[in-house]
Amino acid sequence: SASPGALVAVAQVTSTADKEHNWRQCSALVRRAAAAGARAVFLPEGFDFIGDSPQHSLELAEPLHGDTVRRYRQLARWECDVWLSLGGFHERGQDWDSTGRIYNCHLLLDNSGSLVAAYRKLHLFDAALPGQPALCESSFTNPGQELLPPIGTPVGKLGLAVCYDLRFPELAQALRGAGAQILTFPSAFTVPTGAAHWEVLLRARAIECQCYVVAAAQTGRHNATRASFGHSLVADPWGTVVAQCHEGPGLCLAHIDLAYLEQVRRDLPVHGHRRGDIYGSLTGTP
Repeated sequence: SASPGALVAVAQVTSTADKEHNWRQCSALVRRAAAAGARAVFLPEGFDFIGDSPQHSLELAEPLHGDTVRRYRQLARWECDVWLSLGGFHERGQDWDSTGRIYNCHLLLDNSGSLVAAYRKLHLFDAALPGQPALCESSFTNPGQELLPPIGTPVGKLGLAVCYDLRFPELAQALRGAGAQILTFPSAFTVPTGAAHWEVLLRARAIECQCYVVAAAQTGRHNATRASFGHSLVADPWGTVVAQCHEGPGLCLAHIDLAYLEQVRRDLPVHGHRRGDIYGSLTGTP
């Protein structure tokens, strides 16, 4: 059960194609967070690596039973006694041999090292912004086919998402309707989209859903063509940013106060005012 004021830690890293470098960086932050008393630690999308090209990412990807997940399971259980949100693992799924494509998979490990959830990113990021390298996640990644119900954790009921999912409020509302108290958006936002949209979208999801929002982010330059915005944060159910990193690798800590969450929901019962009986009936004109 969740204890009032349970502490969470949000890690911000600069992943590269060097898996060992990324492991050293992430595991050090997890150990720091555990020493500070965090019950759950959140790592960003691409915590395992960020490849130099789609083909490179396919070459580096692993199955869930590979070395990377094994090391984090040991870290969660034997060293740190924490829950780990591994926010975007490049997964060679069961269909790897037939498709040659991977999944962007948000893994949740409990403090015994067990894999308790694996959410595969539903919305894939395809964008060609002016002056920026085109990114086409769908060219080498399979979209997920399932939104997972919120998972009970020591810090609250956790709804799992990944990065670009943030732009689809229907997903967040579905998780809220299923009982989520915390929404997670581990990310590797580009610099221009991050500067324009990162904080405002995260705060909007927190306000709309009256949930805590935990968003671990990549930061800085990963390779010659790719960089991320950073600014990992935690927003409370009123939309207030209660913890934030800025630029560069690091850690921020926040308390999850579920009594406050319930107070916000009682004082302004937005969820009960939703008109789901109406929204689906609207059709456009040709």
